Amino acid sequence: MTLLELTVVILVLLVLISVIFIGANAWKQGSDRTLCIMNLQNVQKGVRSFANLNGYNAGSTVSGLESQVIGLGRFVEAMPECPGDGSYTSGGDVIPSIGTLYFNCSLSASGEHEPMSPEGW
Repeated sequence: MTLLELTVVILVLLVLISVIFIGANAWKQGSDRTLCIMNLQNVQKGVRSFANLNGYNAGSTVSGLESQVIGLGRFVEAMPECPGDGSYTSGGDVIPSIGTLYFNCSLSASGEHEPMSPEGW
């Protein structure tokens, strides 16, 4: 085996390893996006459930809405955390209209954690 052959084998292995790392990074970003959107969906469904059970309509003001929906024994057990190191902001004390999210991720401004269509939430 010559030095040239050994060099070619090492280069091929390095290329394969770099492709694996790129794929793993893309997979991690995709899974972070998915988990973030699932957090948004869970909170949205919790707000909708709270509103339906208590007879509130979209646009109604509920004092302490976030604490009524998120907490131990509530519709969402704990305050969700964005896996991509983003932060969530709530819609305050107003029940959002259909198609409008109650929670928004700071990374959705860059298009990373933006749900495709929250219409059915």
